[in-house]
Amino acid sequence: MHGLFTTERRKTLNPAILDRLAAIVGPAHLATSPEERACYAYDGTGQEFSPAAVVFPGSTEEVSDIMRLASEHRLPVVPRGAGTGMSGGALAVAGGLVIAMSRLNRIIEIDPMNQLAVVEPGVITADLQGEVARHGLFYPPDPASSKFCTVGGNVAECAGGPSAVKYGVTRDYVLGLTAVLASGEVIHTGVRTTKGVVGYDLTRLLTGSEGTLAIIIQITLRLVPKPPARATLSLPCATIEAATTLVARILQRHTPAMLEYLDATAIDIVRPLLPQALPEETRALLLLELDGSAQGVTAQAASLRDLLAGQPGVLDLRLAASPAEAEQLWAARRALSPAAFNLRPHKQSEDVVVPKSRIPELVGFTEELARRHRLPIFTFGHAGDGNIHVNIMLDRDHPQEREEAQAAKAALFAEVLRLGGTLSGEHGVGITKRSFIALEIDPPTLALMQAVKRAFDPLGILNPGKIFPPAAPGDPENH
Repeated sequence: MHGLFTTERRKTLNPAILDRLAAIVGPAHLATSPEERACYAYDGTGQEFSPAAVVFPGSTEEVSDIMRLASEHRLPVVPRGAGTGMSGGALAVAGGLVIAMSRLNRIIEIDPMNQLAVVEPGVITADLQGEVARHGLFYPPDPASSKFCTVGGNVAECAGGPSAVKYGVTRDYVLGLTAVLASGEVIHTGVRTTKGVVGYDLTRLLTGSEGTLAIIIQITLRLVPKPPARATLSLPCATIEAATTLVARILQRHTPAMLEYLDATAIDIVRPLLPQALPEETRALLLLELDGSAQGVTAQAASLRDLLAGQPGVLDLRLAASPAEAEQLWAARRALSPAAFNLRPHKQSEDVVVPKSRIPELVGFTEELARRHRLPIFTFGHAGDGNIHVNIMLDRDHPQEREEAQAAKAALFAEVLRLGGTLSGEHGVGITKRSFIALEIDPPTLALMQAVKRAFDPLGILNPGKIFPPAAPGDPENH
C-alpha cells in the first residue's frame, strides 16, 4: 500500500508551496506560525501531531486547487472539522497540511416540501437541527458534541448518538455528496430523491471513510417530520445486571427515541448535575426518551410503567416534570465524558458495540478489567443499540498506567469480538484502533479496502496513517 511513512514526515513546507497556498486562499486564510498550528494539532484523544501548515478554503474551487498542489508535491493532507473526534481521525500524523473546513459553513438550502437540506461540511450539527426545526423538520443524528461538532465531521466518521436506537446514524440521512478527490477532481454522488440505484453507492462508501478517500464539500441530507411531543424518563436501578437486563425487555415492547445507560461511577461523576436526587442504593441508571404524538407518548409512558412494575432491581420510574427538567437530564448525560477527567487526567474512550442481549456480559467484563488492571473504568452509552462507551481512565505520565491501559484495551477488544460485536460504533478507527482492525476484518476483505483506498488516492496523500494497520517503522500508533 502507498504511504508516507517510509520517508521523513513533512514537518515544514518550502516557501514556494506556501506562496502558492496563499495565492489560492488568500494570505489571511493560511496559518503557519507555531501558535496557530498548535490549535490544529490535537483532537478528542488528547494526542498531538503538529501540521506544517493549516489552510482555510472558502470554495470548492479552492479545495480543488489545494489538492492539485498537494498531488504535485505528494503533500499529506488532513481534512478537519471541529476536532472533536475520539479516534485521532483529524490528526496530522504525517505532518503536511491540515485543511480546516470552518469557512465552508453555509446551510445552502432547506427544502420542506421534499424534506431535505443541502449544507457545507463546516455547519455545526446543532445549528442545522435548530434551523430545520423552524420548518417543522428534524435531523436526528445527535452526537454528544452536537453543539460543537460539524456535519462534515459527522459524515466522515458516520457519527451516531442517543437517537440512533430509533432513527439510525448519519449514513441513514446522507442522500448525496460533492467531494474533491486527491487529484483535485470534483465528484458528485447520490441523489435528491428517496430512491436511487444508478451505479455504485459511492455516497455510502464515502460516509464513514474518515477523510481517507475524498474531501467532502457539500452534503445533501434527508430530514424527517419533527415529533410533536416528547417525554423523558429516568429509571434508577439497584444493580448493573438489573439495568442491562431491562434494556432487552424494554426493546421487546417499545422503540424509544433514546435509551441510555450509566453505571455507578458514571452516575457519581454527573450526580451534581441531575435535577433530582437518586435513591441511595442506585448503582445504574437508564434514561429514556419517548416521542411521537401527544396521545401516543402518554400511552407509551403508561405501557412502560406497566411493563416495569415489580421488575427486580427497579427502584423508581420518574417522568421529567417539564422540558427544562428533561433538558437538565440530557445535559448531565452530555457532560459525562468531559467531567470524567476528574478521575484521571487522561482517557481512552472505546465505543464498542455488542448484541443487546450480551450487554450484561460486556459490562461485567469491564468491571473485572478495572479490578485486574487497577484503573478506573466506567461504562455508559447507547444501550438501546448495544453501543457501550467503555472509558479507561489513566495518567499517561505514569508508564505503568499506560501499559495497564493498553492491556485493558486489548482484552476489551478481544472480549467484544468474542461476544459477536464490533470495535467501533461511531468514533471510527482513526489511529486508536488501526492496530486491532485485522482482528475483526479478514485479510481478503482488508486487502479489498486497501485497493479501494489506492483507487481513490493512488499517492496515499489523503489522511495517511489512518484506519489500516501500521506498515512501516515510525508509523505512529496510539500511546
